[in-house]
Amino acid sequence: MPKLDPSKPKIIIAGSEGLIGKTLALELKDDFKVIKLDLALGHDLSNESLVKELMEKHSDSIGLINLFCLNPQPEEESLDLLSIPLESIRDYLNVNVVALFCVCREFARYSKRGSSSIINFSSIYGVLSPKHFIYGNLFTKHIGYAISKSAVLGMSKYLATYLAPQIRVNTIVPGGILNNQKQSFVNEYSKMSPMKRMMNVSEITSSVRYLLSEDSTYTTGSTIHVDGGWTAW
Repeated sequence: MPKLDPSKPKIIIAGSEGLIGKTLALELKDDFKVIKLDLALGHDLSNESLVKELMEKHSDSIGLINLFCLNPQPEEESLDLLSIPLESIRDYLNVNVVALFCVCREFARYSKRGSSSIINFSSIYGVLSPKHFIYGNLFTKHIGYAISKSAVLGMSKYLATYLAPQIRVNTIVPGGILNNQKQSFVNEYSKMSPMKRMMNVSEITSSVRYLLSEDSTYTTGSTIHVDGGWTAW
């Protein structure tokens, strides 16, 4: 494993092995020491003791980017709303809300800097209801995802007011990202976007870079939409 450059500020990417996480880790590595945390790397962020250990170990980090979440994919089995087990909703809340809060809280607890940045990721489905018809007849976005991603917005605002001025907390709401989806889905999604297309994953980096930088020292409690105008209508 290559050694981290001590001259670069350190950031944590929680959920580093997903589509956005891998892109950010690659595109930010020239400016930051990137600490990668992910279930795929053996980091169960729903384990409070592990989270405390990791945040204490990396207490010199200037930024925390939270990407990890439970997110259903179209190829998975779809359940009718009236038959969804309540336990499945608890699963979404446990990962997307409770574990997220734990990671944010422990980062704040152990942060040694006078100014740092937490960036949480919500979803367009945390702002608006999913447009179920764009997925076809075989898949419906799980309501647990929508509930939990809505909660991320409220949590971030609460944390922003509580942790200011030492720690800034903001939320990014990304739109759908092009990722080898079926062309029929891409076509239906694009009809709903004022930009008439899905997002390329690299288009998220500039917003993250801004929220990590000195240019955003008076930005906290904000929600930045990078969704091609999806939530504007």
